[in-house]
Amino acid sequence: MTDATTVVHLLRHGEVHNPAGVLYGRLPGYRLSAAGEGMARTAAEWLAGRGVTHLVSSPLERAQQTAAPLAERLGLPVAVDDRLIEAGNAFEGLRVGVGDGALRSPQHWWKLRNPLRPSWGEPYVEIAARMLAAVEAARDAARGSAAVCVSHQLPIWTLRLHLEGRRYAHDPRRRQCGLASVTSVTYEGDRVVGVSYAEPAGATDPDAVPGA
Repeated sequence: MTDATTVVHLLRHGEVHNPAGVLYGRLPGYRLSAAGEGMARTAAEWLAGRGVTHLVSSPLERAQQTAAPLAERLGLPVAVDDRLIEAGNAFEGLRVGVGDGALRSPQHWWKLRNPLRPSWGEPYVEIAARMLAAVEAARDAARGSAAVCVSHQLPIWTLRLHLEGRRYAHDPRRRQCGLASVTSVTYEGDRVVGVSYAEPAGATDPDAVPGA
């Protein structure tokens, strides 16, 4: 079994009800919208025939809601791994669209001083390390089959950059990690042999509020 093929699917949560358009980050009380619930069901249908034997989620409500239809379909419990949580962000609770809200206020400009780290939130290197540990734990729990980890856009994208040997600094508008998308990491034993991407619920509206 040491060379068994195992796939870990990283499922981003569905659309969140966020009428104020804020960056909600780790704030409590942000649930899936009706559309987001539909996305979760669609993703569950897509994943149901892929040999999933282990299901784990971020502790945030929107992620656990996204995991629920798959758990029901497969009869699996949903484990919680805090390492799958959204990235910490100093702009949590604020509007942060390009040229909008908090980014126009001089009091926040110091937070933008180093986009390579980034200075406004949890360092990319720390995000990658915790996500890698969570994914490897899921891999170990599902040896020879498949696992699903429900997480958030920036953590999933940062892990993908790490696995593909790319730089962490990036334009958030260019992340390939749409709502209810699936980034799949294939292992042979403990070695990563492939990373693929799918959008079971369709492409995300380019005007959607980023980050979460």
